[in-house]
Amino acid sequence: MVKGAKPEYLRRGARPLADIIGGPLNAVCRKRGFATLDLISHWPDIVGPVYGECTSPDRLVWPRRPQGLIEEERHEPAVLTVRCTGAAALRLAHEADQIIERINMFFGYRVVGRLKTLQLPPARFGRPERPRLGPVSAEDERAVKSLAAGIADEGLRAAVERLGRAVAAGRPPVTKN
Repeated sequence: MVKGAKPEYLRRGARPLADIIGGPLNAVCRKRGFATLDLISHWPDIVGPVYGECTSPDRLVWPRRPQGLIEEERHEPAVLTVRCTGAAALRLAHEADQIIERINMFFGYRVVGRLKTLQLPPARFGRPERPRLGPVSAEDERAVKSLAAGIADEGLRAAVERLGRAVAAGRPPVTKN
């Protein structure tokens, strides 16, 4: 490095987070048998919405090659271990051939030859989506405001009002007969 020059990481400016953590994540994936993050990141797209929520790929185990075997001579597909809920394990066992076919179509060659299910909660990446609140009636809004009016601290009062709106939005509005 030339004297007085900035290091490379300071010269580039802002970089996408994926570029920064891609290397360490790929190293972790290789320990689990995955060559890249493709299968993990595209899992819901590959298996569809039915299995995308209740399953996740856990490990890819490649068969050992005999000594002296040239790679072009014979390619044996890997065994994919899939984490899934108990109810999904039975469905997955029945539709394993279709899932294997989808995975292999995604990669363009025969990567997976067999699925092995592991009944553990699927690994989730990213934050779960927050539930959307329904509309709050004007009557419920007034009731929430009146209940929180006696609170002196402004921050606490705002938090109680948000909680009251969430409770009111989660139940049907009160109707007078």
